[in-house]
Amino acid sequence: MQSAFAWSLCLAAGVVVASLVPLGAARSKADFQISDLAAPRAMFDRLPEWGKRANWAHLNSFEAFVLFAPAALLCLIGKVDNTVAIAAAWIYPGLRLAYIAAYVANLPPLRSLCWAGAMVCTGILYLDSLRSFVL
Repeated sequence: MQSAFAWSLCLAAGVVVASLVPLGAARSKADFQISDLAAPRAMFDRLPEWGKRANWAHLNSFEAFVLFAPAALLCLIGKVDNTVAIAAAWIYPGLRLAYIAAYVANLPPLRSLCWAGAMVCTGILYLDSLRSFVL
């Protein structure tokens, strides 16, 4: 079941790309101009409130992916075949997608639960991959 880790890694990368959708919508609401390409961060103040949250969710997607990707790769390298780790690998992208939706919708408790759940999934992958190298 090694492919689960590879597929979850691809899906997690897809979630990072998908985080651009609400951000792009927010930029269109902020009257995005070609001149904004020279300093895209300068238009942040023109974004609607939900657009600012979309921007923060997008940035957090990169931060979370940087933690998840090595964990999934270590599971691949270590040939982890644990049902819990495989489930965590599949659950992670869904939680991250829900995190983005909850962030943009301004639902802090749900957002926090999704974030914490995704971090637990990442932690499970690290622990199981380390076990595979130690044992």
